Amino acid sequence: MKQSPSFPSMDVSSLQSRYLDSCKKHEVLPNSAVLSWFYKAAIQKSEQGKCSIKFFLNQLCNADIYPLIDVFLAVDSSDVDAVDILHESPCNFNEEYVMPLLQTINLKLRVVDLHDMSPEKNFLQDLCHHGLACRILNMRSTHIQKLNMAGTFMQLHTLNLDFCTSIGSLDKDCFSCMPSLMRLSMCETRVANLWTTTAALSKLPSLLELRFQNCLCCKDTGPCPASFGVKARIAFETSSISIRDATFQGFHAKENCGDLLSLTGSALIKEGSAKFDNLSHISEAEMSSCLQRVGSIEISSAVPPNLNGLSNLENKITDKEEILARAHMWDLKNGRPTSLKNYISHHHPSPICFEKHYREYMVALLPRLEVLDNFSITKMDREMGRTIFSKYYEYLPYKRQNKQSVVTVLQKREMGTAGASCPNFSKFKQSCHHGKSQCHFSRSLTAAKLGSAAWPLLHPLHTFSHIYKEGSKRLRARQFEYHPSDSRLMVFGTLDGEVVVINHESGKLVGYVPSANNMNSILGLCWLKKYPSKLLAGSDNGCLKLFDISHIPPIVSDVNCSAGVVTFDDFDQLTSVHVNSGDDQFLASGYSKDVALYDIFSGKRLQLFTNMHREPINVVKFAHHSPFLFATSSFDHDVKLWDLRQKPQWPCYTASNSSGNVMVCFSPDDRYLLVSAVDNEVKQLLAVDGRLHMDFKIASTGSAHNYTRSYYINGSDYIISGSCDENVVRICCTQTGRRLRDVYLEDVESGNSLFVQSLRGDPFRDLGIIFVLCGIKISL
Repeated sequence: MKQSPSFPSMDVSSLQSRYLDSCKKHEVLPNSAVLSWFYKAAIQKSEQGKCSIKFFLNQLCNADIYPLIDVFLAVDSSDVDAVDILHESPCNFNEEYVMPLLQTINLKLRVVDLHDMSPEKNFLQDLCHHGLACRILNMRSTHIQKLNMAGTFMQLHTLNLDFCTSIGSLDKDCFSCMPSLMRLSMCETRVANLWTTTAALSKLPSLLELRFQNCLCCKDTGPCPASFGVKARIAFETSSISIRDATFQGFHAKENCGDLLSLTGSALIKEGSAKFDNLSHISEAEMSSCLQRVGSIEISSAVPPNLNGLSNLENKITDKEEILARAHMWDLKNGRPTSLKNYISHHHPSPICFEKHYREYMVALLPRLEVLDNFSITKMDREMGRTIFSKYYEYLPYKRQNKQSVVTVLQKREMGTAGASCPNFSKFKQSCHHGKSQCHFSRSLTAAKLGSAAWPLLHPLHTFSHIYKEGSKRLRARQFEYHPSDSRLMVFGTLDGEVVVINHESGKLVGYVPSANNMNSILGLCWLKKYPSKLLAGSDNGCLKLFDISHIPPIVSDVNCSAGVVTFDDFDQLTSVHVNSGDDQFLASGYSKDVALYDIFSGKRLQLFTNMHREPINVVKFAHHSPFLFATSSFDHDVKLWDLRQKPQWPCYTASNSSGNVMVCFSPDDRYLLVSAVDNEVKQLLAVDGRLHMDFKIASTGSAHNYTRSYYINGSDYIISGSCDENVVRICCTQTGRRLRDVYLEDVESGNSLFVQSLRGDPFRDLGIIFVLCGIKISL
């Protein structure tokens, strides 16, 4: 017979008596709020047969904790079915008591809500390290510094990390023990890296719902009512088309996220729902086919489509495509589908949401995901995700589709076979005669090593932080160059005019030249190839010197070292120096329109070429194999190729960018010119005539001071690119333009972002190591 609510279950009422006894034991007054929680649980037990207790942390004080711990240490498994720990306002007790209480309740935990709490750092570390048995964990707006939830969270199916603004990246083991996690929300965190984020999330086998930004009308991670099927999405889009047109015209999506709060809402969803009947004749399969028909034209073509055929394409547009166009899912002008995410109103986005093709990338790399940012992932989304990913990204270097073991590649190289396996000896002998080249195996090793882990290793170069001058003043690096033949050596110049040679593998100092003759910031450095002990250095006040490192002592002192030093005529406001392939001449450019040619052996200036550009020349570079050809780049938007044999009065050709050029360099084989202009405008030109070969289409930031520099790595197979206003190094394929990897830079100790002042790829280790001037060596 059902128990009356006025006579609570004896099992639960015993909790009250235990609590009262424990209060007497600890000599504290009972908390009336705690007694009421137990009483409500008793009534629930008598009515429903189940008992769940809700604890509100803000109603507890320090004296309540130990009596509660005593109660739950003595609780029988049948007494309580679930316990919810909730937090609604600032607590009146020390939050160091929260963890012992959680560990005591342990297996009975259902919901743990710690949002807006500001607990001590040790509490969050203990929580992540030990884990919890709860099913729902809300850590919204907590100050967790590093997300590494290595503890046991076997029952956890929902995790909320919204507004945890200290989280900037996901470590590879941050979700290592969450086999049941189905829903994850990380709105307005600092997560930005597509590669490491998807790699971390792919380790969650049960993840179905994910969001880094939330829909206006949604409070949880589930699908928005407007995303139930393609028809509903079209109706929702069509109903709000006029509002969106007025809002998005001429604006970047990121700038208008906040403005959309007042423009859309549940009223639009209801209005869109009324239009479903008008779309009943369109099936999802038809729309998918429609998108693929025209979308494949744009994707499969290596060059832009002929605009003369646009009118023919428009004549073939059907009524269904017109409906999609009205819904902003179809671009009639270009004849291709548009990305739905650009037009849906989201707010509180994390930086990752502003990465180009973010949604398609996540959908392609997380095939088990069903809901992303409150919108359901349809079959059409998956098809589009795979297509976009294959067009703009490389899964592995050199278009490799499958990961290989480094050991397997080494075995194949030693055995002289390129096949995946050798089922019998006769086939093995045949494959030995047709073995792949050393270049093939080198690339295979690169692909295998890069595919083994998504997280590059960031090595702070300790030499920078541990070399001090007299008076404990730290050396401040400004420019650097790898040695062209000795893989261990690197030279860097400082803001104070010093030249420092180091062994970057061991971190030891090889040579130090103190600032002399009023040398200011070292902006130009160049090793000689035929004379590997010599290097050229130029400072911003025009001082030019040639040093012989065999005469430089490996000590930090203020003693002037003049042995083996050649001084050249000054070049005012110098920014760049470069030696030709014959090691007999070098060029200097600076904050002027002129370029000077010097003779290395005599130390004399041979010529001054004036007015080569309309604005200052940032960089001058000789070709790798010709001692006569050189290129200049200028803020006047032009890049020019010159030939010394023609006494440079007129360039061989001129190529222009839409913004000022910061950097130009030749590919190692001199086939291409890599040009970097302000704010991520990076292009590859054919060196023979300056025609555009590849536009890498890196997203701009809108900053006129975001100076971008790019260099070749792994021969001329890939480029690296970084900008002074961003903490990311991008790696792109030179032949396809596809993005291979983005590496985000962060100070390991402080957690602060590091910005790219200059960067180089290690010439001896393929894609292996990239050095960035901020003092980080990146091992891929």
